[in-house]
Amino acid sequence: MLFRKSEKKDVKSIMEIINEAKDYFKNNGIDQWQNGYPNEESILKDIEEGENYVLCDEEGKIIASCAISFRGEKNYLIIEKGSWKTNTPYAVIHRVAVRSSLKGKGLSGILVKEAEKMCRGKEIKSIRIDTHQDNKSMQRLILKNGFEYCGIIYVEDGSERLAYEKVL
Repeated sequence: MLFRKSEKKDVKSIMEIINEAKDYFKNNGIDQWQNGYPNEESILKDIEEGENYVLCDEEGKIIASCAISFRGEKNYLIIEKGSWKTNTPYAVIHRVAVRSSLKGKGLSGILVKEAEKMCRGKEIKSIRIDTHQDNKSMQRLILKNGFEYCGIIYVEDGSERLAYEKVL
C-alpha cells in the first residue's frame, strides 16, 4: 500500500469514499456528515493546504483518505468536562474515511500510524482527534490506537464531539 499526499485529480475518488461514509452514518442513525460537509470544496481546501492524504492499494486505487494538520484546531481551544493531555504543538487527524467494501481491514489504523510517523519526523509529541458520540466504530479505532478520552469540544455548527489525544 502507498500513503501519499492527495492531488486535485484525487478529489472524485476521495468524495466517493466520503459519500459512502455519509451513507453509512445515515443508515446507522449517526448524525455526522449529514449537513453537506465534508464536501468537494473542503477536500480541495485540504489538498491546497497540503493536508489531505490518501492510502492506495497495490493498483494505485484510492481506498482511504484523511486530513492531517499541524496548524492547530480552533475548535480545540475550549474543551469541557476534561482537559487535553499536553499543551505543546500537536497534529490533528480529521475526515477519516475508508471505502465501504474495505471496512474492518485495519486501513484507518494505517492512517493513524502514518500520522504518527509524520509527527515523529516533525518532533510533534501528540495527536488530537474528535468524533461524534454515536460514531462507535471511530471511537473503537481511536481507543485501539492508544488515544485517551479528554473531554467535549464543539464544532462550527455547535454540536458536541468527543475529543481524544495520544501522546507519542
